[in-house]
Amino acid sequence: MSTTLTISGKVMGKTRPTFTDWELTLPEALETTNLSLRSLLTHIVRAEVSAFKTRQSQRRLLRVLSPEQIQLGVEQGKIESGGSELDQKVEADAAVEAALQAFEDGLYFVFIDDEQIETLDAIAPLTSNSQLLFLRLVPLVGG
Repeated sequence: MSTTLTISGKVMGKTRPTFTDWELTLPEALETTNLSLRSLLTHIVRAEVSAFKTRQSQRRLLRVLSPEQIQLGVEQGKIESGGSELDQKVEADAAVEAALQAFEDGLYFVFIDDEQIETLDAIAPLTSNSQLLFLRLVPLVGG
């Protein structure tokens, strides 16, 4: 049985999502264990760092855009055909530590299938098609 997470993000008090929902299929090794939130977040962050590095290397290549891609870029206000030399260094271990610390500091909540997971060592109750929501909190001005 394959476990696929649909991951979404919201900011408290905003109607628009923080990012477009995306899916992550967990490796079988993670599916067969009682997965803690700490392990799940570690896997998600490492997968995103890897995807970021892939996107970054793809941006270096020049691509031929279809008329549909050009139109979509016009609608979004930015047309990218590659050739970018951005080289942002991202260290996976540091990103994992930052994400775990931010959770412990209460900067965001995690909900799996509408159930809040309150500690990093709590077991993440995953099903084959779970929904994971990152809910970011916004501190009050001046406080």
